[in-house]
Amino acid sequence: MTLEHLIAFNAVLIISILSPGAAFLMAVRSSVSNGRRAGIATGLGLGIMASLWTLAALLGMDALFALFPWAFAVLKMGGAAYLIYLAVMTWRGASQQIAAAPKAQGRAFIDGFLVNMGNPKAVLFAAAVLVVVFPPNLSGFEIGIIWLNHLTLEIIFYTGCAFVLSAPTARAQYLRAKPFLDRTAALILGGLGLKLLLQR
Repeated sequence: MTLEHLIAFNAVLIISILSPGAAFLMAVRSSVSNGRRAGIATGLGLGIMASLWTLAALLGMDALFALFPWAFAVLKMGGAAYLIYLAVMTWRGASQQIAAAPKAQGRAFIDGFLVNMGNPKAVLFAAAVLVVVFPPNLSGFEIGIIWLNHLTLEIIFYTGCAFVLSAPTARAQYLRAKPFLDRTAALILGGLGLKLLLQR
């Protein structure tokens, strides 16, 4: 493994993080509605779970899913159900004022972790990218470097988002548009949940 391999992996990873999806939506919403600390905690949960999917791919979990399709199906259905639950709760709370107390950091972390845990397709995506980018027969040390690199990049990205989006201006704009934005977020989360549920 060379530095060029890591750079190529990071380029694909950044594009993946920036692509609209449940994880990015969760990070944005948590930062603007619940504050910087909750945004960082959500990003930490998202990043840890995403990097664990990459680690799982490096260790061959994609082969395990191929061997035991029911395990993939169970994870996929659980993830879809959680996204739909978040969509319903977001829709119901769209017209409510945000409480004075921000969301607990532990709860924000768990929300982020569960959103990415409920996406087992991430391990298949990671496996496809890893096969293309990295040479075969990686050592345990190299696997550790790739995992740590992924985790670090996710944490830097989501922490940066939390700092930018939790600023007073961003929060004020969010509060003005909260009903519309929350209902839009609910529709996207629900749609992603249904798509995950229905996809083979």
